[in-house]
Amino acid sequence: MNVPRRSPVVAVLRLCLYALLAGLLVLAAVRSGDSGHPRAVVLSVLVTGAVLAAGAVGPAVHRSRRTAALWVAALSASWLVLVTLSPDGLWVAFPLYFLQLHLLPVRWSLPAVALTAGAAIASFVAHGAPLTPGAFIGPLLGAAVAVATVLGYEALYRESERRRELIEELIATRAELAEAERTAGTLAERERLAHEIHDTLAQGLSSIQLLLRAAQRLLPAGSPAAPHLEQARATAQDNLAEARRFVRALTPPDLEHGSLAAALERLCRSAAVDAPKVRFSVSGPPAGLPTPYEVALLRIAQSALGNTLRHAHADRVEITLSFMDTSVALDVVDDGAGFAPGDVPPDRDRADGGFGLPAMRSRAESLGGTFTVESAPGQGTAVAVTLPLPVAGVPAGPGSAGPGRLPLPDAVGSRP
Repeated sequence: MNVPRRSPVVAVLRLCLYALLAGLLVLAAVRSGDSGHPRAVVLSVLVTGAVLAAGAVGPAVHRSRRTAALWVAALSASWLVLVTLSPDGLWVAFPLYFLQLHLLPVRWSLPAVALTAGAAIASFVAHGAPLTPGAFIGPLLGAAVAVATVLGYEALYRESERRRELIEELIATRAELAEAERTAGTLAERERLAHEIHDTLAQGLSSIQLLLRAAQRLLPAGSPAAPHLEQARATAQDNLAEARRFVRALTPPDLEHGSLAAALERLCRSAAVDAPKVRFSVSGPPAGLPTPYEVALLRIAQSALGNTLRHAHADRVEITLSFMDTSVALDVVDDGAGFAPGDVPPDRDRADGGFGLPAMRSRAESLGGTFTVESAPGQGTAVAVTLPLPVAGVPAGPGSAGPGRLPLPDAVGSRP
């Protein structure tokens, strides 16, 4: 039986079994006068007690299956001698059942219990007891109770261990989820701050710089205000450079040390570790993109690839970043199971921890782009995002300079 041997409950039960065995042996010795061989009965009790004591105090019995099997065999053999000499040895069979079930493997313990019950019945009959149903039912019922008790305890212990493991897993999962939420919150806040600095402070400083340049051109030569305007313009330029450094520092980590293409290539390499085969390619001459464009395309690629790995069971995934004259496009195509886009619940991807198709669409449309999904059951899936390249001098993204604002000389936060 796969009963845990080092459980405190098992240790107490084992001590109770030893005490019960010792008590029954003492009872057989006390009643030895009723048998025809009192000295032989007492000697057999002493031998059986010595074997019991050797196993009870010997640590090897509880560490080795082989030693335990030898000890149980010796104890059973000495008991057979006792039960042959005295009918009172019959009562020792009941605690012996439990020891056999506890210490022997299941393929040995059940046959051992059956043989012990058979020996008890044979001894009962051999000592001249009347042949009644009780002579058979008693030992068999005791064996059945022992088997049911040990099996029941084993089942309860397994269930307890399963619950303990589930609780530990739940605690670990909660800790991981909390850490993931903290990380996601940190990244979201960094991205929000980058957008805020880009759309407010940096653009305002750039507009101030342009206005000061325009004012400088209108001043007459030698004007006393010229040095002050030049100082103000230089200060605005320095602060604009500082704002750009803030934006670069707050961009997602994947974009901190390289271009969008490099970040997408790293994403494909990390995803390909678990299969399927993920390939990345760039079409057209790469162009510098504003930070909001890079963040949006990277996040959409991460979400689309995550959905593919979780749901599509694809063998191959192609991610293509295409630079065109007036737009930039991202395509994520797989040969997986596909789906009917109209049948997908809007929050399914979010429930699985993904970005979600509606959220990807919203991110693309917030930059004036388009987002399309083409799929059918068994025909794979294609996700396509197209963003219009910002017009020279007009920054991209929501909240950027509109018709009522001065155009910027370059896009704040864009990469060379």
